[in-house]
Amino acid sequence: MNPLEVGWCLICIHRVADQIVEILEKAGVKRIYGIVGDSLNPVTDALRRRKTIEWIHVRHEEVAAFAASAEAQLSGNLAVCCGSSGPGNLHLINGLFDAHRNHAPVLAIASHIPQSQVGMEYFQATHPEQLFKECSAYAELVSEASQAPSILMSAIQHAWARRDVGVVVLPGDIADAPAEMKNLVHPPSYTRENVVPEHESVSLLARMLDDHRRITFFCGAGCAGAEDKVVRLAHRLKAPIAYTWRGKDYFEHDNPLGIGMTGLLGWGDAYKAMHESDMLVLWGTDFPYFNFIPTKPEIVQIDRRGEVLGRRCRLDLGICGDVSVTAEALLNMVQEKTDSGHLDAALKRHARDVKEMNAYMEGNDKESPIRPEQLTTALNRHAASDAVFTVDTGTPCIWSARFLCATPGRRTLASFNHGSMANAMPMAIGAQMEYPERQVIALCGDGGLSMLLGDLITIVQYRLPVKIVVYNNDCLDFIQLEMQAAGLIPWQINLNNPSFAAVADAVGIKGFLLDKSSQVDQMVDMFLNYPGAALLDAHVDRDALALPPYISMGQAADFSLAMMKQTLAGEVKQVWNTLAGNRKLFKP
Repeated sequence: MNPLEVGWCLICIHRVADQIVEILEKAGVKRIYGIVGDSLNPVTDALRRRKTIEWIHVRHEEVAAFAASAEAQLSGNLAVCCGSSGPGNLHLINGLFDAHRNHAPVLAIASHIPQSQVGMEYFQATHPEQLFKECSAYAELVSEASQAPSILMSAIQHAWARRDVGVVVLPGDIADAPAEMKNLVHPPSYTRENVVPEHESVSLLARMLDDHRRITFFCGAGCAGAEDKVVRLAHRLKAPIAYTWRGKDYFEHDNPLGIGMTGLLGWGDAYKAMHESDMLVLWGTDFPYFNFIPTKPEIVQIDRRGEVLGRRCRLDLGICGDVSVTAEALLNMVQEKTDSGHLDAALKRHARDVKEMNAYMEGNDKESPIRPEQLTTALNRHAASDAVFTVDTGTPCIWSARFLCATPGRRTLASFNHGSMANAMPMAIGAQMEYPERQVIALCGDGGLSMLLGDLITIVQYRLPVKIVVYNNDCLDFIQLEMQAAGLIPWQINLNNPSFAAVADAVGIKGFLLDKSSQVDQMVDMFLNYPGAALLDAHVDRDALALPPYISMGQAADFSLAMMKQTLAGEVKQVWNTLAGNRKLFKP
């Protein structure tokens, strides 16, 4: 360090920005995602001088927030993103909503205009402490230097304890002010309590389980770490296990009682078994699609978050408690059942439905358009057993939910509850940063990747070996399905895409072009084994239908109406391609 820089450090060492960085160091933060500049400069300069936390320079702040969300979900630790005043921190909001709804412990530092100019319609003036309230557990403005450490510590504690977003709004002039309250700089206390249910409620649930014959479990991500106990309990009760997409990582593998998923992404016998049961038990899930939850059975919900009990459906019993504690208590209380009729019927139907769903796993003839089912099956076959998959909102969700097999080491990340486009590639950045040796595969829609295409350069800049798959069908195909299901003619869904493989090559990522069904298996293997970052531009059939496990008469009528409208509008070829290309899905 030269004498000039030593002198500058002596001037700056007691600034609030240094205090902020020191607290983040003590909190175990390894990296921060963001874009430098403006009111954020005191903080980034403190990072430059201290050299203890890596700065990840993204091209768009939305990418920063998605990457932090992915890192936090995978590691379970606090992840951090930053945005400068006004438009800079506003760009964070979509990724922060995702972190908020995915229960990811993320800290956002939203730098702000000078405190002396707040309320004066200053350049880039906003009110971040108000704007971020809806997507965080804590969002507060630092109004003076003495508040900085306590507000930052509180934001960290809220993010950690509630598995949520904490936001610190930091005016640039305060970040550059002399530090005060130095005794508050200490490591955060990371604790999270077990929620033990009331004994009376668990005893009542045990009696209900003993009294019912056809019991089905429906399990979500709240079962993480307790899945073995839940499966043991289901064995004792002869209960088939349906699960949510977030629950798939925990309940698909090593589970002879698994019957797939319900909902729009659903597959297997989950929907039917849930509706044919006389008792449905919801474990650790706040599944939002109430129209897929039956109304006739008795329904019980167990969740550590008491506020979510009963907000999606009628409950006969709600229990506030950890899944692990509740399941363990019930294992010592319920009687083992001998009648496995409900379970056997569900498993038999499930095997049949899976066989039908797999009709296009190997594609069509050798030179036909590539079926997305075939592509996803090949990815599943060749991907590492501990791969991390990040999935864009849209039809990549459907194909991954149905054709990627969970293993004890694999993880799937998506915008599960926020449903944002363009999340997969940014999440892959955060995942690869956290686990540089693991295989990270981003399953992107062509529309989603286009939205944040610039951050391909971030992948190159940090030499991340991310593998990017583009389901390229030149349209917003999930929107097309939505419109058809509503009886509408698909409109304004076409995309005039470039060659994504050529774009990748241009920025320094190895591009692979896949446009023949006969090449799928070989090229997927080559692509995944490429030693650096790679992009697979896969031209898939835009007419491939992804049918939910249950279609109402109204939905069927609306889809038929849409087909008729398209025919009358002169789109005969499009209708014929849809019907002919999916003939195996239409049962006689």
